[in-house]
Amino acid sequence: MIMFGTDPRNRSSRAPTRGDALTAEVAKDRGRVIEVEGVDMAFEDKLIFDALDLSVIEGEVLVILGFSGCGKSVLLKLMSGLMYPDEGSIRYRGDEIADMREATLVEMRKSLSYVFQNNALFDSQNVLENVAFGLLEHTKMGDEEIRARVVECLEMVGLGAEILDRMPAELSGGMRKRVGLARAVATRPRVILYDDPTGGLDPQSVTRIGDMIERLQSELKLTSVIVTGDMKIAFRVADRMALIHDYHVAHLGTPDYFRECDAPEVVEFVRGPEGQTIRY
Repeated sequence: MIMFGTDPRNRSSRAPTRGDALTAEVAKDRGRVIEVEGVDMAFEDKLIFDALDLSVIEGEVLVILGFSGCGKSVLLKLMSGLMYPDEGSIRYRGDEIADMREATLVEMRKSLSYVFQNNALFDSQNVLENVAFGLLEHTKMGDEEIRARVVECLEMVGLGAEILDRMPAELSGGMRKRVGLARAVATRPRVILYDDPTGGLDPQSVTRIGDMIERLQSELKLTSVIVTGDMKIAFRVADRMALIHDYHVAHLGTPDYFRECDAPEVVEFVRGPEGQTIRY
């Protein structure tokens, strides 16, 4: 356990207030894809997580919420094996990520795609090359087959073949987000981790990205984890929501739980600092 100064935390108090009593039964039927247990994390003298627990259930959309700086993006990186915790366990389909051999880690990442907050498109490559990146790295597909798959994925996110030769700098913010989504699904993953997929977009683009997420979820039967501060998107797409507060998952439940919860941190995050009533 990570402790600073004279303020040790009682790990037994870190269990979230749960608004989803059926989670255990659902998980028993579907299985847990990712399990985060007792995770501690700190950067130098800044505590990020203290005994954080969270599971991702097969086939669900889990939305992770939290105020700026609470570690939402860090949690996604831990789930994908891009970072490792100071203490605790993170398992993917039952296997400890930290103990995976390189070949096993590669196989895990073939089945898990990460949509980065800033899209992480390669500025020096066109749309075709960007979307094809994972296919070139992880498959033996030929050029024509790759091109056809790229076009198929672009169509999934509402884009056409006419942008294949465009560079990222020639695209709008919303289009870059959608190209990032196309790249994420190109390798036919079973799990997608989205880091703030609507951040910085205009309302029309936010709506379009929400449409894309719902469509991909429905058509591809994915398991999705989404970090966002956009409550309209959160309530629209989530099966469950988790609020990180005070270094752990303080609240975990269905959208209805979050609509009705009167805990101060939930009220402030979901309804705003004035506690205003917002319909989602």
